This record gives sequence, C-alpha cells and structure tokens, in this order.
Amino acid sequence: MAESLPNRSNNRAAEFRRITLLLALAALLCLPWADLEITQVSPGAELARLVAGALSPDFFATEYLLEAIATTLAFALQGIALAALCGLLLALFYRYPVVRVSAALLRSVHELFWALMFLQVFGLSSLTGVLALWIPYTGIFTKVYGEILEEVDPATEQALPRSGGIANAISRLVYARLPLAWPHIRHYTKYRLECGLRSSVVLGFVGLPTLGYHLETAFRQGLYGEAAALLYLFYLIIATMKWWCRAPLLPLYLGLALWYLPPVASINGELILQFFTQDIVPAPLKNGGELWPWFLRLWQEQIFPGLTDTLLLSQMALLLTALLTLIWFPLRSRWFFGRPLRALGQGFLIVTRSTPEFVLAFVGLLILGPSLLPALLALGIHNGAIIGHLVGGYAQELKLRPDDAPTGYSRVGLYFYQVLPRVYPQLITWLLYRWEIIQRETAILGVLGITTLGFYIDSAFEEFRFDRAMVLIGAAALLNVAVDATARALRARLQQGDRLSRRDA
Repeated sequence: MAESLPNRSNNRAAEFRRITLLLALAALLCLPWADLEITQVSPGAELARLVAGALSPDFFATEYLLEAIATTLAFALQGIALAALCGLLLALFYRYPVVRVSAALLRSVHELFWALMFLQVFGLSSLTGVLALWIPYTGIFTKVYGEILEEVDPATEQALPRSGGIANAISRLVYARLPLAWPHIRHYTKYRLECGLRSSVVLGFVGLPTLGYHLETAFRQGLYGEAAALLYLFYLIIATMKWWCRAPLLPLYLGLALWYLPPVASINGELILQFFTQDIVPAPLKNGGELWPWFLRLWQEQIFPGLTDTLLLSQMALLLTALLTLIWFPLRSRWFFGRPLRALGQGFLIVTRSTPEFVLAFVGLLILGPSLLPALLALGIHNGAIIGHLVGGYAQELKLRPDDAPTGYSRVGLYFYQVLPRVYPQLITWLLYRWEIIQRETAILGVLGITTLGFYIDSAFEEFRFDRAMVLIGAAALLNVAVDATARALRARLQQGDRLSRRDA
C-alpha cells in the first residue's frame, strides 16, 4: 500500500531534523580542537581605527583607481563570459560521467590557487587573471547548467516528432529544452557575474592589479579611510548591477573589456615546458630518491595539519552560517518589519554578502590577530548574508492564512510557529548547496596566514617548491570533491522536488 501523505510529511520532517542534528554535532565536536584565541593585544583600539576610517573615506588617495576598477570589471566580464559559453556547451553532455567528473575537478580548485599556478608561467599578466576565473567557473557553470537542462519539464520535448540524427537532437534542444531553461540560465549567469566580480577583487591579493591589490596595500599600511573608499566603490558597482548589467549591453561591455585588457601574456615556451616537466615533478623522482618517504613527510608536516584545520574551520563555519541565517533572514521579510526597516536590513545583507570573505578575514586578522577565529567569522558572516538574503526573499513570498496574520501572533510566535517551519526546508537545502563553496573558501583563506591548506600551498609557491604545491592543491581538490559528494547525498535524502529556484546559492 502506498505511504500516506501525513506519513511522508512526517518522514520528511524527521529527515530534516536528522540532517540538522548531524551538521550541528559535527561542528560542535570541532570546537575543542580549534584555535579560536584572540591574540591581538588591543583589538578595541584597532576596531576604533577601522570605524574611524569607515566614517571618513578618502576617495582620492588611491593611485590608478580608475584603472583598478576597469581591470576588476575586465577580468570578471572576460572570465565569466568564457566560462558561461564553455559551461553551456559542456552541459549538453552532462549526462556522461566523464563530463561530470571533469566539471567537479575544475571547480574543486579555487580561482586563487589557479592564479598562483598561472603566475608561475604567465606572470602578472591579464591572461593569468582571465584563466584563473575561466577554469573553475567553467566547472561551476557546467554543473548548474547541466542540472537545469535535466530538470526541464520533458512534456514539450516529448510532443516533438521523434527521429534519429544530429539535426533532430539540435532541434529538440533549441525548440524544447533551451526556451524553458533559459530564464533560469540567464538569472544564474547574472548572479555568477556578481561572484566573478568578488573573485576578481580577491585576485588582487596575489598581485594582479585589481581593487583587491589596492585594498590589501591600504589595510597593511593602516590607511583605513582609503580602504573604506575602495570598498564603498565596490559596493556601488554591485548595488547598481540591476541597472547597468542588462543583457543587450553585455556584448558591448565584453568588447570594451577585450579592447582595454586583452588576455595576453609574454609566453616563454621553455619556461612552460620546464614547469610541467620538471618543476611540478616530485623531487625524489627527479633525484633518484624514494617517493613514499617524501610523501609521508609531506603528509605529516603539511597535508594532515592543513586538512585538519580546513575541515575544522569549514564545519564550524557551516554551523555559524546556519545560525546567522536564522537571525538575519527576517530582515528582508514583510512579516516582521515595515518597509523602512526592511530597506535597512536588505542594505545590510547586500553589503555583507558583497564583501568577499577574503577581505572580511583580512580585516578580522587585523582586529583579532592570527587564529581560526577571524576566518570563522568571515565565512559565517559572508555566507550567512547570502543564504539569509535568499531565505528572506522566499519568506517574503509566503502566503499565510488569515488566521496566521501578524495580528494574531507576536513577532516571536510568528517566527517560530508560522514562518520558520515553512522556510526551514529551503534553508537547509541552500545550506547544503553552499557547503562545497564554504569548503573551497576555507582552503584559500590560508593565503592570509591562517593554517588551512592554503597556508601550506602559498608557502610552497613562495619557496618555489612547486611539486609540493601541486600535491597540496590535489589534496584540497579531493577534499572539496568529497564534501560535494556528501552534500549531494544529503540533498538526495531530502527528496526536494523543484530545485531550479535554489541555484542562486
């Protein structure tokens, strides 16, 4: 006998409770092993200086400011456009395992790590910046576009006449699947352009001349007024995207980006050949030594400590993201606040989600000192704002019954008894979608000196030990693939019907 509707509903709710408990327990078990100490002697004084700088931004202090903004935009436009095109082509073959695995491997390595690799062969060139964005975002677009095309209602395609041949397959794609999937593809691509802008800023922290390069310089020199001005300009670019980021104008923007900053580099064939045939080959293989002792020493000294701190930090950040989402999503909902307060709350969420977690962690290190705590706060704040924005938008569209109206409940009662039960499934699903991204972000924060895998990868590049760097990047990639597989398995258990609306996470 088929399972009754109440039983299916109860089982689904129990599944959500089990997954929630599992994620919370994993994060709480990490707490005793994590270094969350505040090591800054006077964090209050440094915070006061930051606040003073935020209140008195200096928009005329940065040299070559317009060039930095143009470079940031050019990298993002070129990298995302190329990745979207390649991702769409690969998504047509997403049903093949080789495409799925390739996409997973490409996106498992963060764009900052790709940039560190390309710097060794192409230097501080525009080609390095474009490639660093193109490759991982191609993996992301392939996955999301492929899933969108798979989830299109098959009724339209089934109504078309069936016949063999490539021409028929193309016709079915163009006239049946793409028209239905296109609104979701267009919306997701615009969202990813915003992510690309944040990534372009972060590339400045490894020397490329984007806004991030000037941000790092200003922060390190204590010029907080200058740093605030740079952040405000970046917020302005993100906040005005709905006006300037129009589909008919994108070809013009892309043409200007290619004219202003063509993706070229001074290519040295011998240097490239040496990098791939000698530099990244493990030292024992070049010197006639034994590979296993070399790898075992690397595992004990760098891989295992890096993996441990990366996992500890990502699991705690996942829990903090969930808690901040629960606190912040009402800021965008009409069920809790009037329009003026909602506007302020939405502005807060826009600023916090637009600030790259890399920048938030950098600021946290200045205030709190070196430990996992600044990275934990940065990841939780950034991702909590992203999911809070999405959940708040979902709550905004809820249609409560007349007896569920705000007049019948206090705000606390409305939150716990009416709104939260309705949005909680979406919250958990979005959280699982962000898990892989949080894992990738956790690894790259090591470039700032936090002891995740990125710390050891950056150190290996600085010491020109590229063989170690490749092994460490491989370890980070495998960890990301494992987390992605775990998140997919958990999402499958939840058996959500319509996933198209959740791709923004």
